[in-house]
Amino acid sequence: VQLVESGGGLVQAGESLRLSCTASGFEMDDVNYAITWFRQSPGKDREGISCINSSEGGRKYYANSVKGRFTISSDDAKNTVYLEMTRLVPEDSAVYSCAASLGINIGIGRQGMLDPGRYRYWGEGTQVTVSS
Repeated sequence: VQLVESGGGLVQAGESLRLSCTASGFEMDDVNYAITWFRQSPGKDREGISCINSSEGGRKYYANSVKGRFTISSDDAKNTVYLEMTRLVPEDSAVYSCAASLGINIGIGRQGMLDPGRYRYWGEGTQVTVSS
């Protein structure tokens, strides 16, 4: 299983950016999966920010820090999960990584689905920098 992120870059505060996480080694329309976006900036813990869980019919989870500004979606035909980020602020600057858990994840809850310990497969990450 491989995950490759793309779409990062330098933007100004208030602008938008869309990240992509393209998976290989499994077919999203054939298996149960959860794919979550994490971010980490220097000196801070890794933060789970958004998850999409096919085991729960595509249920989406968001961290409070991004709820209402970020939207996660998937295109199973393209084996890709997207993170649409709007109204970006400098505090959103970080390396953004996606991670996958294959198999059934039901009744775990938001905290569990955003826990990095749940995920076995990780991408390398893409840098997002928001200037003020």
